[in-house]
Amino acid sequence: MALQEFLIVLVATCVTAAAALWWLRMPHSPAPLAAPAESGMSLLFEDGHLLHGSDMALTRFALAPGHHEWEDIRSALLPRFPDFPAAPRAGHPGSLTLRAEDGDSPGELRLSWRDALCWLHMPLARAEPDLARETHEQLAALRRASDCSPNPAWQTNPSGQIIWHNRAYATLKRRAQHQPNASGAALFSTPEPEHPNRVCLQGDSEEQQHWYALNTTSLDGVQIYHATCIDAVVAAENAQRNFVQTLAKTFAHLSIGLAIFDRNGQLALFNPALVDLTALPAPFLSARPTMVSFFDQLRENRHMPEPKNYLNWRQEIAEVIAAATDGRYQETWTLETGQTYSVRGRPHPDGATAFLIEDITAEVTLTRNFRAELEVSQSLLDRLEDSFAVFSASGVLTFCNAAYRELWQQDPENSFADITISDAIDVWQQHAAPNPLWPDIADFVSGRGDRAGWSMPIYPLKGAPLRCEVSAIASGATLVRFRRAADALAHRKSAGAGAKADRRQPS
Repeated sequence: MALQEFLIVLVATCVTAAAALWWLRMPHSPAPLAAPAESGMSLLFEDGHLLHGSDMALTRFALAPGHHEWEDIRSALLPRFPDFPAAPRAGHPGSLTLRAEDGDSPGELRLSWRDALCWLHMPLARAEPDLARETHEQLAALRRASDCSPNPAWQTNPSGQIIWHNRAYATLKRRAQHQPNASGAALFSTPEPEHPNRVCLQGDSEEQQHWYALNTTSLDGVQIYHATCIDAVVAAENAQRNFVQTLAKTFAHLSIGLAIFDRNGQLALFNPALVDLTALPAPFLSARPTMVSFFDQLRENRHMPEPKNYLNWRQEIAEVIAAATDGRYQETWTLETGQTYSVRGRPHPDGATAFLIEDITAEVTLTRNFRAELEVSQSLLDRLEDSFAVFSASGVLTFCNAAYRELWQQDPENSFADITISDAIDVWQQHAAPNPLWPDIADFVSGRGDRAGWSMPIYPLKGAPLRCEVSAIASGATLVRFRRAADALAHRKSAGAGAKADRRQPS
């Protein structure tokens, strides 16, 4: 009996020892950290792998234990928590609290770790005292902002009754002497159709008005109004309108056609002279045509030069507009009717462009007639045998005939600089014998001394003797005439001149 009991005890001991050894050799995970007591979303990671999570956290971030890792939750929270660590903390026990950059919930994130385990917790609710204090601070900040705002603001319910307004609105209402229970619509007038976002508030006097830009927003069945004073803007618009009207009245009396195009290339202003010069109908101009349409209509009315190539017409118009924008466009148009227009393009402030069209037909005709008369006179004087030279009051050679150019080999048209009386005398001295009276001619031309006509003999180095006659003509100019001595003597005899000639004789 004793032997059997001994064997039973021995077997039981061996079985117990084997069971204990087997249990000790089995791998065991360390006990997880206890979740924080407060409510929220929690996740447990081991070596970066998700082991466990609260139902709210797993649902919100679409995570599953055993299938997601630390990088998955980091990519979801990094936009709100920029300091979120790239890897879970490990090692000695510790904790870390992160704050969100925005005001959404959750606004706080707590990390705690020990060894290979890392617990992530996001509380959803804040303590009541903190929440009440934060709400009070926000309400105080909003009240200060609304009371210090210079722009009136108010809110109305669906029936149009005011349910809230700021201090600026109350000040305007007291100044307007409205009843305390008056609606917001009574304070401001009804917006005008052309300016639906503008309202007018009557001032102390009937003539005084204050203008406001009204901004309306509807939210949760409440109409929210913000009004901004725009008196300066309205005054500037009125001043601009009056200025434009004044300019229009001024331009209406001009004989030059004026067309001003704004920065968008549309006609903004024109005067009656433009209608008369271009034969464009007033309704067409009042419709604010573009520059291209304006020039197209001019071409149709035959009031601009006919283009040589219709295919390049648009390109030519574009070049005209570009040149006018830079202030480089200035041309003379010769029309089929015989009229001549001077057209100039000038840039204006704020990207505008102005075209000025002037009828210069009379001036061109007068210039052409005058030029023709000059050509006839020049041709007539060129056929005379005597040499003529005209010097202005300042001593500059202004006219000479062909005989003078041939005699003295001097042509003012081929000279780069003006030929003065001193230059002419130098040429005369080089081609004639010395004469002490040359300086007297210079004095006569400059107007010093007696302006009575006189003459003197000249002996050219080549050719027959000459007689130089100096006489004053219109506008302070001087005529110097060279004729052959025999012709001059015959002229004197025919005129009955019998006086004895000296070195300087009256002509």
